[in-house]
Amino acid sequence: MASIMMTAMPFAGHARPIRSVAAELVRRGHDVRVYTGRSYLEMFEEVGARGVPWQVAPDFDERDYAATFPRMQERKGFRQVLVNLQDLFLGTAPAQRTDLDAAYEKQPWDLIAGDPMALGTRFVAEQRDSRWASVSPIAVWLPGRGIPPTGLGLTPGRGVLGKVRDGALGAASGVGTAVLTRAYQRTRRQVGLSTDRETFATMWYSPQLVVAAGSPGLDYPRNDLPGHIRFVGDLTDDGAAAPPAELPEWWQEVADATVPIVHVTQGTANVDPRDLIMPTLEALAQEDVLVVVGLGHRTEPPGQLPANARAAAMVPYPELLPRTSVMITNGGYGGVLQALRHDIPLVVAGGDLDKPEIAARIGWHGAGVNLRTGTPRAAAIADAYRRIAADPGYRATAARLGAELRSLGGARTAADLLEAHLP
Repeated sequence: MASIMMTAMPFAGHARPIRSVAAELVRRGHDVRVYTGRSYLEMFEEVGARGVPWQVAPDFDERDYAATFPRMQERKGFRQVLVNLQDLFLGTAPAQRTDLDAAYEKQPWDLIAGDPMALGTRFVAEQRDSRWASVSPIAVWLPGRGIPPTGLGLTPGRGVLGKVRDGALGAASGVGTAVLTRAYQRTRRQVGLSTDRETFATMWYSPQLVVAAGSPGLDYPRNDLPGHIRFVGDLTDDGAAAPPAELPEWWQEVADATVPIVHVTQGTANVDPRDLIMPTLEALAQEDVLVVVGLGHRTEPPGQLPANARAAAMVPYPELLPRTSVMITNGGYGGVLQALRHDIPLVVAGGDLDKPEIAARIGWHGAGVNLRTGTPRAAAIADAYRRIAADPGYRATAARLGAELRSLGGARTAADLLEAHLP
């Protein structure tokens, strides 16, 4: 039995996949602790891990970031993304390191396996000279030859001019993120570490092992990915039967549906229904479909629903996705992977962070339609849905990617890799 410390940023989209890996390690007899926010401790303790709460690090409510981080307003755009990265991820890292160091003093671990966005993981791993792996529930798409830089939502350029464009943008992107790289180096000095050669793109990840959600086939074609990055499919795929779920009162309508079921979700962080849910309801109100809305942290639907729509705060995916024909999503990575694992084509409205990149790849591969905005109009959503409904090629591509994801093993392969990385 090994002592393993895991870290998970207190977001639903991070904690749930990492919980599946923690559960698999517990099943194999390991002593697993998980450092996360208080709102997610119970989730990990339910599967036999021991929770270690944020203490010095400022815990926060993901439904109200501004209450803890005043500069994190519900604004969109690159400038706000920079603020979010500086305040939430870089800004809390020194205190995370302090919490984790105290946990190490109390009980040393054999391996620390961390959420890459919990940057305190890197700092304590370096200072304690620990075996260290990143367990990434988010997309690991590093810069590389022949592809555009990450962050712009671009697909690879074609021909000579396209390659020149991608190269020029790659050089420029380093300038654009230099402010964050400098902030990272200052933070290293703040915690007593010397500066290193990492950039904004690489500073989050362990140089020893990265256990990455996703698959090579979901990225653009490339042959320069470092060998320590290992894709494992959908981390929530643990091979275990799903526990009985509490079903919405209207669920029998889903079970008995004879029309296509369309699922729309904005995830759990971005819950302004005007961005995607409301225009989707408008777009599909006259279609012969049943629209199932996942409200995320909202508890009430945004006004009166059309006759062909039903809504709930949380919809049980093990029951819903096998019945779903199309998913309309803001591009949250976990939801996209679960959709593809069930061979579901997607309409993706990726607004910020990694979501434009996810949308671009779905569109480029042909597994769905990239709406190229996080706030699409109803007409664009309706057109995208009709394109997918009329062309079986979208589902065929989603099924091809889904087969690859399923073949990679999910949480079980993640646990295999972590066990192999133990000292």
